[in-house]
Amino acid sequence: MTKNRKSASSPRVNSQDKPATLKDLLSPDILSKLKLQATELKAEEEKIAAEKSKQIEEQKKAEQKRLDNDFEYLLNKSMPSTKR
Repeated sequence: MTKNRKSASSPRVNSQDKPATLKDLLSPDILSKLKLQATELKAEEEKIAAEKSKQIEEQKKAEQKRLDNDFEYLLNKSMPSTKR
């Protein structure tokens, strides 16, 4: 007596020979939550990148302001390079 074993087949969208993908296996609810989370993470990364570039720009402005108040820098900048 042999027992018939039922194979646990994955639900497939297409009845062709294509293997089931993770997207096919996930419920629509979980899939929508994952998409929402991905969107939120992408927005957070963009926000961090914008803050970082703003901070770099502020540092450049502060350095330029410091150099504009440096007499030696201004003198060297205004005079053409000459041999001493």
